[in-house]
Amino acid sequence: MEGTVSRSGTVSSAVADWSLVFWTLCSVILPVLITLWCSFQRSRRQVLIRDIFRKSKHDWHYTDLFGQPSYCCVCAQHILQGAFCSCCGLRVSEGCLKKADQLFLCKEIMMRSNGGAHSSMPHHWIRGNVPLCSCCMICKQQCGTQPKLCDYRCVWCQYTVHDECMMDCLKTEECTFGEFRDLIIPPYYLSTINQMRKDKRTNYEKVVPYCRKHWMPVIILANTRSGNNMGETLLGEFKILLNPVQVFDLSKIAPAKALQLCTLLPCNAVRVLVCGGDGTVGWVLDAIDEMKIKGQERYIPQVAILPLGTGNDLSNTLGWGAGYAGEVPVEQILRNVMEADGIKLDRWKVQVTNKGYYNLRKPKVFTMNNYFSIGPDALMALNFHAHREKTPSLFSSRIINKAVYFFYGTKDCLVQECKDLNKKVELELDGERIKLPSLEGIIVLNIGYWGGGCRLWEGMGDEPYPLARHDDGLLEVVGVHGSFHCAQIQVKLANPVRLGQAHTVRLILKSSKMPMQVDGEPWAQGPCTVTITHKTHALMLYHSGEQTDDEASSMSEQDHMREQTDEDV
Repeated sequence: MEGTVSRSGTVSSAVADWSLVFWTLCSVILPVLITLWCSFQRSRRQVLIRDIFRKSKHDWHYTDLFGQPSYCCVCAQHILQGAFCSCCGLRVSEGCLKKADQLFLCKEIMMRSNGGAHSSMPHHWIRGNVPLCSCCMICKQQCGTQPKLCDYRCVWCQYTVHDECMMDCLKTEECTFGEFRDLIIPPYYLSTINQMRKDKRTNYEKVVPYCRKHWMPVIILANTRSGNNMGETLLGEFKILLNPVQVFDLSKIAPAKALQLCTLLPCNAVRVLVCGGDGTVGWVLDAIDEMKIKGQERYIPQVAILPLGTGNDLSNTLGWGAGYAGEVPVEQILRNVMEADGIKLDRWKVQVTNKGYYNLRKPKVFTMNNYFSIGPDALMALNFHAHREKTPSLFSSRIINKAVYFFYGTKDCLVQECKDLNKKVELELDGERIKLPSLEGIIVLNIGYWGGGCRLWEGMGDEPYPLARHDDGLLEVVGVHGSFHCAQIQVKLANPVRLGQAHTVRLILKSSKMPMQVDGEPWAQGPCTVTITHKTHALMLYHSGEQTDDEASSMSEQDHMREQTDEDV
């Protein structure tokens, strides 16, 4: 009996152990299997969605959370996540993507028409998800107030209409393209131009849409990698308000190729809005110079700036602000582009010739829009550039970028790597050699702003010096005593060492290696000769909107100088 009892106890103990092992394995393996299955289903779903996106005529983008209450345009259900078209604004749930492709047409970027560019086209209505605070074009009451899929919006003129106000006549009524008709390229215009080119006719002025005298089509060039990474959002907003064929992503297409659209538009009528930093603006202006070389001067556009970079000194000089973070609606930006005045911007050739009899390499040649410098600010830019090359993912915010600049500036205050610069260089202004005081840096300015918003040439504004201009063919040359001196100038506690103004600047680096930069592009340079001469003019747009105190004082000083000049005459 005792043997039987002990055997049964052993068996039950073994069963209990195996049961424990089994359930332990289940508790470990089952979640893993569920996770793998969910991951497989998610990846399969993403592949299907990407396949739908690729085949669709809509410019679909997927989002995990819509920024405002949204309803599926197919099933009319409330949705938190799904897909939206960045061209026509259509919003659908994931399960209704295929149906949406079949039921709804996107914006037609080109449309055949028998009547030429003066033809008309009806409204293109999309139901639901109208913009907040929009008003009905019939009764003038607010639209989109009900918590459901309701009301209509035209994807071209952006007019909205209540469900109950929508009439049959509106569905066939001619679309006027709304407030921004002077900026929009109509879908039937390009078809007409293509036919004209086949017939070898180039008098595009005769086919200006709607017979408008002030048609100034705009081309949007956005760099999605600039500064605070707002370019992607802006691309979608501009595509909704304009013809998508006018909007280009510079990370996918080069400016030279995008600007060929200008050759299909009337001469001297096109405006370009560059969304990016000063480097992006320089890239676009270089592409415009290539157009001049190709003999396309009559198609040269005027350039406006939406500042997305870190410094944005050129944008600040031309009245477009020190940085954009979404505080101004896109509609207001387009209004500013329409109202902006045309001006000229000097562009300069910077030639760097290495020293030495046996040097067979060609001189380095740069194009300067903003400024050239040697010394502490170039050293900060060089360190920043090297750090960004190693870890580009960290530099996605304008605040972080400026913090890194501040760190390297503070470091240079302690180390002083550029001291005794005056003993290492010779400076000539218009052929006349300048005797240099004790300096750590020399800066050659073309524009009024420097270092992210500082009016360097004016300094504290307590000394009567000729004002810096960007269209007078003159360069302003200043010296700084170090990084701490630069910081004092930026907060108006010190003046720069003004060395003079000149049409041609020549700088000879006699010994050692020093940091240099042209428009924020830094490098370490050995003994050389730097020659800066005038290259050409760029056609820019100046926005005379809200002015800062610095700008207002600068303008008043400029007016005073003009009055004195008139009195002398």
